[in-house]
Amino acid sequence: MSPEKNLSIAHAWFEAFNSHNLEKLLSLYDDDAMHFSPKLKIKHPETNGYVTGKEALRTWWQEAFDTIPSLNYKVTSLTSNPDRVFMEYIRMVTGESDMLVAEVLEIKENKIIASRVYHG
Repeated sequence: MSPEKNLSIAHAWFEAFNSHNLEKLLSLYDDDAMHFSPKLKIKHPETNGYVTGKEALRTWWQEAFDTIPSLNYKVTSLTSNPDRVFMEYIRMVTGESDMLVAEVLEIKENKIIASRVYHG
């Protein structure tokens, strides 16, 4: 895939996430996609930070949208190549300090096949 197409997927990802549109967000993922997040590891230690498949992603994000209704991401940088997008953004939640986050989306055949979140 082209870096430009991967960037368009990243922009769609932010649009869906920030509007808390779970179906649109999930539509960007492969059915067997894997996701890693340090917050997932903290909240659900039995996962070791990983979930696999759309239903697991649905559960994880629905929980976030339900418990943190002000959750929003502000893009600061997107870098793309034919296989992935490296995203930097600021996690903003009312009443919490902003957090700088990096996330990698691995993309194959117009679908996200893996995503990994990094933050301090």
